[in-house]
Amino acid sequence: MAVSFSSPSLILGISILCLLISPALSQTCKSQKLTNNNVYSHCLDLPTLTSYLHFSYDSANRSLSVAFVATPSNSNGWVAWAINPTGTGMAGAQSLVAYKDSTGAVTVKTFNISGYSSVVPENLSFEVWDTGADESGGFIRIYGKLKMPEELAKAGKVNQIWQVGPGVGADGMLEKHAFESQNVNAKGTLDLSGGQSTVVSTGTDSRTKKKNIHGILNAVSWGILFPLGVIIARYVRTFESADPAWFYLHVSCQLSAYVIGVAGWGTGLKLGSESKGVTYYTHRNIGIALFCLATIQIFALLLRPKNDHKYRFYWNIYHHGVGYAILVLGILNVFKGLNILNPAEKWKTAYIIVISVLGGIAVLLEAITWIVVLKRKSNKSTKPYEYNNGQGRQQPLAP
Repeated sequence: MAVSFSSPSLILGISILCLLISPALSQTCKSQKLTNNNVYSHCLDLPTLTSYLHFSYDSANRSLSVAFVATPSNSNGWVAWAINPTGTGMAGAQSLVAYKDSTGAVTVKTFNISGYSSVVPENLSFEVWDTGADESGGFIRIYGKLKMPEELAKAGKVNQIWQVGPGVGADGMLEKHAFESQNVNAKGTLDLSGGQSTVVSTGTDSRTKKKNIHGILNAVSWGILFPLGVIIARYVRTFESADPAWFYLHVSCQLSAYVIGVAGWGTGLKLGSESKGVTYYTHRNIGIALFCLATIQIFALLLRPKNDHKYRFYWNIYHHGVGYAILVLGILNVFKGLNILNPAEKWKTAYIIVISVLGGIAVLLEAITWIVVLKRKSNKSTKPYEYNNGQGRQQPLAP
């Protein structure tokens, strides 16, 4: 049976549909009404995070008047707009951040983000006044006036960054924002004259690529290859049929881990030199310790005494001790790096699975090794277990 619609019904339906469309989706900066009654010369529809910027610049006194409008990630979330005089990322950003305080009122604070370890309110490196914030229609608005540093005023352009996050902790520290593409690429160049502003491409920038390369190299070297080499040296050599293959497998694995690890260490140094004011002290210090220990371990191979040398016993103690130290520090630093890089959860899960499998194999081989050793002891095979370069038959270390 056919159903007909009258014109009034159709008009009513379209009207209701229009009302259901989120205002945030239909907004542009020119359609917005600001509550501070200020008039701004220019406005921009920022390309990510449903954000907008209204601004006026007075070149005579280098004052920049701004109104930043954004949708927080949740009802208790924060929004931020910043100028970075020294770079294009958050490190060094001079930020205005708005969020709800304990009474539910929207407040604005200044954050001088010199590093990621402690993002708490702090005075900016230049003068700021007439700050304020309000909330309505799902948006939070930040108002303020900033005195541009002379070098930025001469350039006529500034690096701007905007961001939204989940909330603020009881200690006043901002909770970490998401690292989706729209968050990572919420930055660009603001032309103070109101001309066309340059926005960073939505693709992954070169710095993010460097971080990913650094993480992959170190996860493969210290986090996978080195533990695998330790497993080969400790357990595979127990089996007589694996001699001398285990020795060459062990050396190949550790040399490969060292070469890849040095490449990862080098990319870390490069990232550090490009990140003024941002230092992950624990991760950096462990990385330096790993490089030093591994270098000593590699060169000590050239000084390895023969099996019957009187110092071979002490060399073995040193070699095992340094090796296990590298094993523990390497895995620890991979997890430190994952927490800093904060990749998609699947990557952290994948590494946990890989290292768990290696750990399970080690536990199984440990049990098998003890069975073999005890069996040989019962057969009166008590020859000490020493390293061998394949010139003679290898015996296991008696427990």
